[in-house]
Amino acid sequence: MQEKGIHAFLPKLEAWSRRKDRRKKIQKALFPGYLFVKENLDPLHRLEILKTSGVVKILGNEEGPIPVPEIQIESIQKILAGRTAVSPFPYLKEGQLIRVVDGPLKGCEGFLLKIKEEKEKLVISIELLKRSVSVEIDGADIEPIIS
Repeated sequence: MQEKGIHAFLPKLEAWSRRKDRRKKIQKALFPGYLFVKENLDPLHRLEILKTSGVVKILGNEEGPIPVPEIQIESIQKILAGRTAVSPFPYLKEGQLIRVVDGPLKGCEGFLLKIKEEKEKLVISIELLKRSVSVEIDGADIEPIIS
């Protein structure tokens, strides 16, 4: 993209790579598979972007590309420049089917009932009994189940 004069932003973070014999710090994409492009998307520029190796498509709908709000891009840039601990976090919505990936409840599946400031509520339902149980859980310990 840079060779074509197209302004692009690939947010990266430092992560530890697990090797068989050692650990090494590497740069890893914050949003794997996504690159932010700040460009006028007239047909010529759009074609140049799509012809770039590794580009699959430009996100949008039937009306065309949908821009990411500038404030969100600026926020990501400030967070990464701040040298604070940054880690990806799953995009979660209330009512979504989730799986616990860490902690004492690892392996449990259920629905995300409520998103609160510090803890999320996981609901596990037993259909046969028509009963449910809920528990508060750290949002970093869960991931969405994609069906």
